Amino acid sequence: MSAPEIDILTKEVLPESELKDGQMKTVEFGEGKVLLSKIKGKIYATSAFCTHYGAPLEKGVISHDGRVVCPWHGACFNVCTGDIEDAPGLDSLWKFSASVKDGQIVVSANQQEVKSKIGRIVPKARTKGAGRKESETVVIVGGGSGGIHTVESLRMNDFQGDIVMISEETYAPIDRTKMSKGLVDDAEKLQWRKPEELKSDFGVEFHPGTSVTKVDLAASSVTTSSGSTHKYDHLVLAPGAKPKKIPIEGADLDGIVTLRYVQDTKKITSAITKDSDIVLIGTSFISMEAASAILKKEPKSVTLVGMDETPFEKILGKDIGNAVMENMKKQGIKFYMKAEIEKIAPSESNPSHVGSIHVKGQDPIPANLVIMGTGVAPATKFLEGVIPLEEDGGVKVDEYLRIQGHKNVYAIGDIAHYVQYPDKFPRRVEHWNVAGNHGREVAHNIAHPDDQVAYTKVPIFWSSIGKGLRYLGTGAGFDDSYTDGNVDELKFATYQAKNGKITAVATMQRDPIVSKANELMRLDIMPSLEEIKNGRNILEIELIDKGQNKV
Repeated sequence: MSAPEIDILTKEVLPESELKDGQMKTVEFGEGKVLLSKIKGKIYATSAFCTHYGAPLEKGVISHDGRVVCPWHGACFNVCTGDIEDAPGLDSLWKFSASVKDGQIVVSANQQEVKSKIGRIVPKARTKGAGRKESETVVIVGGGSGGIHTVESLRMNDFQGDIVMISEETYAPIDRTKMSKGLVDDAEKLQWRKPEELKSDFGVEFHPGTSVTKVDLAASSVTTSSGSTHKYDHLVLAPGAKPKKIPIEGADLDGIVTLRYVQDTKKITSAITKDSDIVLIGTSFISMEAASAILKKEPKSVTLVGMDETPFEKILGKDIGNAVMENMKKQGIKFYMKAEIEKIAPSESNPSHVGSIHVKGQDPIPANLVIMGTGVAPATKFLEGVIPLEEDGGVKVDEYLRIQGHKNVYAIGDIAHYVQYPDKFPRRVEHWNVAGNHGREVAHNIAHPDDQVAYTKVPIFWSSIGKGLRYLGTGAGFDDSYTDGNVDELKFATYQAKNGKITAVATMQRDPIVSKANELMRLDIMPSLEEIKNGRNILEIELIDKGQNKV
């Protein structure tokens, strides 16, 4: 059988004079679009859309070094190579041929790649005998964001050794964010890579539905619930966190769930009917996102019960928290704030099933289904007595995400108390994007022992609450803030600062401000809060290294 014909199109797409240095533009190309970028005088052509959720990259920001940041969720790519550099996406951009002829930019590209809804997987498979560390083994404990990004980045960095992934979850690594934001309850629709792809394309020995029962640092081995023992040269601890239920009367009744696993989402979706009264306890991002998603299923009622006066007040401030809450109220979601829950009562018709929530000073709130979005705890029980744990169960690591005294043992994601940039204090950050970027950095350091890179990324995350929240924060707190825009209309950019230095930026409907702020902080050229108050527009600041000449 002959090989399929490759459909290559070559055409002029734009006068070179219309693309300035440090600029990018999307152009029509056959049945699709191509992104053109000019970096240090050279023109590059790549896919036009982010491989994560399809955002138009032209609406993002680009640095002097060819690093383009997605305007929606912060995924980063290098337009010179097409390679992905930062989570949350996994696939790289397609890279096409670009040249200049008679003043016109000419692009040659495979039409299937231009139209592709998925990106380029790097690499498609490892090649024994072609790279470094063939005799070494990396064992990854955990199949979440940190775990899958470690796998992908190891192969991208030409690690040719063995990779063992051990996951308590019964499915391949999934996009967990879609569960609270969209109530997706099918693991096959959520998984980043199929189990067979992990095995064949990435050479991963994958153990789903398996827990680690013992870690022996002296013997460099882990033992699992299946009775097998795996030796390692490098150990990456990425077990994530487990949801907590509040210790209250009735907490163990049927119909009370947390939201972490696909099975949880299935319990929720299967329980929702037109007659359902659904109560969510806690005003966490998970609860607020799930409430909005549940409302679209048109149950009888959706109620949020919060212990604070205002949702997200500590992180976003009272004004934004109130505006989000009022927006959700208009959609039909009820709120009970500053609530003191006395008990969860059973149904009169079924004493083993939840029937109502009793809040002090209020009539009982009817509930057929209760979702507890009341926080998580690091899943580190298997590490007790093995390494020192912090008071909250987390693991303290150095700036390279290594556990003290063990240069080949890393802790990443929800369990890691890691050094924050740029203020150099340790804290734990529970977010999908942070875990993914931890995995990417650790993998680089494993594959390149002579080129160790400290982790200096500022946490950036997103939420579907309100009109879509983008947030970037160092965790240093704030003593002053400034808001540009209208908070009540959920169209704003808020800058928070401590001692005049910006520590966080939050926006709704103001892309790509957070993506730009992320790059400005990375390059250490973020303006002061006073400059922002005086009208400095960060979108107009060129992204060049501090102290370097303009490129």
